[in-house]
Amino acid sequence: MYQFSRWKYWLVIIVVVAGTLFALPNVFGQGPALQLSRNDRVAMDEAAQTRVLGVLEAQKIKPEVSWLDKDRMVMRFADQQQQAAARDAITKGTSGDYLVALSDVPRTPEWMRRIGLKPMSLGLDLRGGVHFVYEVDIQGAIAQAVERMERDVRTTLRDKRIPYGAVTSTNGAVRVVLRNASDLQGALDALQAPDGSLVLTSGEGADGPYVEMRMTPAEVKRRQDVAIEQNITTLRNRVDELGISEPIITRQAANRISVQLPGVQDPNEAIRVLGATATLEFRLVDENNNPYEAESTKRVPISSKLYKERSGRPILLKREIIATGEQLTDASSNFQEGQPQVNVKLDARGGQSMLAATRDNVGKRMAVVYISKKQLAEGEQCKGARSGSICTEEDVISAATIQSVLSSSFRITGLQANEARELALLLRSGALAAPQTIVEQRSVGPSLGADNIRRGWHAMAVGLVLTFAFMAMYYRAFGWIANAVLAANLILTVGLLSMIQASLSLPGIAAVVFHLGIAVDANILIYERIREELRAGNTPLSAINAGFEKAFATIADSNVTTLIAGVVLFAFGTGTIRSFAIVMTLGILTSLFTSVVGSRALVHWIWGRRARLAHLPI
Repeated sequence: MYQFSRWKYWLVIIVVVAGTLFALPNVFGQGPALQLSRNDRVAMDEAAQTRVLGVLEAQKIKPEVSWLDKDRMVMRFADQQQQAAARDAITKGTSGDYLVALSDVPRTPEWMRRIGLKPMSLGLDLRGGVHFVYEVDIQGAIAQAVERMERDVRTTLRDKRIPYGAVTSTNGAVRVVLRNASDLQGALDALQAPDGSLVLTSGEGADGPYVEMRMTPAEVKRRQDVAIEQNITTLRNRVDELGISEPIITRQAANRISVQLPGVQDPNEAIRVLGATATLEFRLVDENNNPYEAESTKRVPISSKLYKERSGRPILLKREIIATGEQLTDASSNFQEGQPQVNVKLDARGGQSMLAATRDNVGKRMAVVYISKKQLAEGEQCKGARSGSICTEEDVISAATIQSVLSSSFRITGLQANEARELALLLRSGALAAPQTIVEQRSVGPSLGADNIRRGWHAMAVGLVLTFAFMAMYYRAFGWIANAVLAANLILTVGLLSMIQASLSLPGIAAVVFHLGIAVDANILIYERIREELRAGNTPLSAINAGFEKAFATIADSNVTTLIAGVVLFAFGTGTIRSFAIVMTLGILTSLFTSVVGSRALVHWIWGRRARLAHLPI
C-alpha cells in the first residue's frame, strides 16, 4: 500500500472545481444586447433604467433581462430583430438622451454575473465584426507641429516686446523677419528651446534680418512616434465612448494602426466616428473690414482669415487664436431652454488666454470655428471628394457677442442635437494628432464567426473522440484515466482563458488541439515507463511510482522547450499569433499539472490504496 499525500488530493479537487466554475459561463453562449450610456456622462441609475424600460414597454418590446453595469445599462434580447427594434424605439422615445451601442453579451445566469464570471473573449474571426488598418499621415503631424511653432513665435516675440514683420513657414521651418537688426540676438535667446529640440539660424535677407527655426531630426522622430501613440489613445477613447466592448487596437509597422472591433455590425458608423478629427478654434471677429468685399475681391486683410457661417454668409475672423480644442479638458452635451449646447472646460493656459481676450473685448463678437477631418465612407460626398478620401470642413458654428468676461468654463450653442452629441464625444475623447486613412478593411459577419466556432469545435471534438478511443483500447483502464485527465485539461484551459479574458481566435482553437496532443504524449510516456517496470519484474505499486518519477524529467524537458517557443511567439507575434501563443502556453501549464499531479492522484486513489495488487490493467 502506497501513501499518497492527502493535501495533493485536495489540491487536485480544488483546482478542478475552480477551473470548472470559471469555464461554466461558456456553456450558455451569447445573446444580442444593447448598451446604453447617458450623453451627459452621468452614470445610469434606476430611474433612467425605469424610463428606458417604459419606452420599450410602450412599443411592446420586452428584453430578456436588464441590469446596470457600472455607468451603463445593459439589455439582452431574444434575437437581433428585437435588438434593432429596441434601438430605434429608444432613440426616438428618449429624444436622443442616450448613446445606444449594439453588442453581444453572455447568457449566463444572474448569480454568475454577480460574482464576475465571464465566458472567454472571442476574437474577430469567431465573434464577427470589423477590422481596419489605418495609415497615419506622420508628415501631417509634423506640419501641425510647425503650425503651432509659428503661433508660439508670434506669442513669444510679442511677450518679449520684440518688433517683427512677416512670419512664414516653408519646408518644415519657420522664418520670422525682424524690424531691427539690433533685436537679432534677443530674438535668438527668446526662441531657443531649453531642451535643444530646435536648430536656430539667423541672417540678413531681402526683407531684413531674420531668424529661422527648424526641428532636429531626433525631435521630428519623437513627434512622429507621439502622433502614432496619441492616435491610438484617441481611438481607444472613442471606442470606449461608443460602448464597443473588447476592442483590439495595436500599432503596426512605423505608421499604421490595426483596429479590431468584435461585434460591430455597422462598419460605416465606425469609420465615421473613429476616423473623424474634430477640434475648435476661438477667434475674435474682425469688425473693421467688410467680409462681403473681401469675398468678392479675393483680398483678405493680412491680419484676418475669411470663413463662412453655416448660413453661407462670409465672415472675417482675426488670425490670432484665443484657444483651441487641444486645450479642452472636458466636454458634455445637454439642453438649455430646449436648445442643444456643448459645455466645455479649458485647461489653465486656455482659461487665462480666454480671460485676457474677453476682458479686453466685452461687447465685441467672438466666433467658434468647428474644424472636422474625416474619411468618407462608401456613398458619402464632401466638396467633390471621393469615398475613402479625407474631407476637411471649417465652419463658424457660433459668432456671439461677448456679454461678460469668460474664463475656463463656458458653453457653445447654435448646434443641432446630434451635432452637439458628436462634437462633445469627439472633443472629450481627444483630437487625432495626425490625419489617418483606411488602407485595409475587412468585415466578418456574425454567421461566419459562428460557423468558424462550430467548425473549430467540431474538429477538436473529432480529435478528442479518436484520442479517447485509442487510449481506451491500447491502455485499457489506464487509458480511461488518461481520458479523464485530458478532459480536465481542456476544462482548466477554458477556465484559465475565461479568467484572464484572453482573446480566443481560430488559431487559438488549433492551439487547444495542439496542446491536448502534448498532454496525451505525457500520459503515454508515463504508461510506457510503468510497462517497462512491470516487464523488469517490479511489483505493480513500485512500477507505478517508478513510472511517474522516471518519466517526469522527460516530460518536463519537452514541455519547457515548447513553453519557450510559446513565450517567443507571444513576445514577437501580433494578433492571432499571440492568441495561438497564449493558448499554447496556458495549455502546457495545465497539461503539466493534470498529467503529473492529477493523473498520479487518480492512479493512486484507485490502485495505490490496495494492500495487495497482483497486476495492473495497462
